[in-house]
Amino acid sequence: MRVDGVTPILNLSDLRASLDWFEALGWKTGFVWGEPEPSFASVVCGDPEGSGEIFLCLECQGSRDVWMSWFLPGHEELDAAYARACELGYEIAMVPTEEPWNIREFHLRHPDGHTFRIGCEIRG
Repeated sequence: MRVDGVTPILNLSDLRASLDWFEALGWKTGFVWGEPEPSFASVVCGDPEGSGEIFLCLECQGSRDVWMSWFLPGHEELDAAYARACELGYEIAMVPTEEPWNIREFHLRHPDGHTFRIGCEIRG
């Protein structure tokens, strides 16, 4: 078997609000689908060789308590993401912490209960 990519799908209560939530953190809308009201979309982040993508689904496809890791290139990017989340008043479930598994991370909670472990490798 060969898997060329994995794209998580998040169950959401408000698609437009979630697109805005991700965009405020620097993600971009990839697509929006559904008529007359959109019910499925994606957000993307990163360059074409190393981008991340998350599908967003209105009121379907899974639960509202998904945990997901986002890996950033380094400490500067992690500190900037943490500062931005704080500036936006987003819920921080754990402040940046150096973990024994060689990752520095903080936990960010989406309004629908999804938790993002945003981390980077500890280099030294």
